[in-house]
Amino acid sequence: MAKYILKRLLMMILVIAGVILVVFSIMRLAPGDPVQAVLGANYTQEQYDIMEAKLGLEKPFIVQLFNYYKGIICGFDLGVSYSTMVPITRELASRMPSTFALGFMGIFITIIIGIPAGIISATKQYSAFDYITTVLSLFLSSMPNFWLALMLMLIFSANLGILPASGTDHWYSWIMPGLSVGLGSVAGIARLTRSSMLDVVRQDYIRTARAKGVSEGKVITKHALKNALIPIITMIGVQLGMIMGGSVIVESIFNIPGIGTYMMAGINGRDYPVVQACVLVLALSICVVNLLVDILYAFVDPRIRSQYGGGGKKKKAK
Repeated sequence: MAKYILKRLLMMILVIAGVILVVFSIMRLAPGDPVQAVLGANYTQEQYDIMEAKLGLEKPFIVQLFNYYKGIICGFDLGVSYSTMVPITRELASRMPSTFALGFMGIFITIIIGIPAGIISATKQYSAFDYITTVLSLFLSSMPNFWLALMLMLIFSANLGILPASGTDHWYSWIMPGLSVGLGSVAGIARLTRSSMLDVVRQDYIRTARAKGVSEGKVITKHALKNALIPIITMIGVQLGMIMGGSVIVESIFNIPGIGTYMMAGINGRDYPVVQACVLVLALSICVVNLLVDILYAFVDPRIRSQYGGGGKKKKAK
């Protein structure tokens, strides 16, 4: 198990290095001049050269990239913001809790709604609930989270006035952002849970358990759901990554002081280090989630656990 985790960590390092290279290159190729964004409209050539040297943009691309890698490796130094001259690490430390809270709130809503809905649809196939769940799943899966955020804001803030349209001052301020990032993922989880459960409940061991007099609740939760969890866990990991990425737009809509709003400000101001650092944090979060999902497989499926422990190796024939 430890060998597998170490191998995945090494692969994660390569992925993060590739993400840095791609984002670093795209930011340099994108239109706009960060020096002009900092100085404004009126400046002299001397002021431009001084600011360019201060930001380190007068150096060749390879040198800038090498220095960026060096700063991350030696001390996780993500640089300073061009516009505020504040260390980016400090800004991210204050904003990451809001982004992660929004992401985990969204996946929590996805799990508590999607999995039960999928289980009930599978156990009551072709019932009214099954048809309603299918229609709602199709509706939610085709609905962008930013559109849902705007509709929720229009209904509950502008018309009804029962929820705040922005900010995070109270616990109920998180209701609309959480629903915006979570409801879109409910459809995928519900449909996958339904299909996985339908495959499992038709197996012989499920019929045997029912014939032995095991209660229907235990048959579903202990036998069927446990064996259907592998694809569901995979989908949850994928959806969490999508939620973390999609929260960028939702944070901007609801004015949540998270990584999303910080990155949007960096994009608008041509603030290279800010955008690079935000993408790096999001990519690292997704890699960690994927690693945790793979480790969780071992706790759900004993066959995978035996492979991690070396028990899956075949003995040599005498």
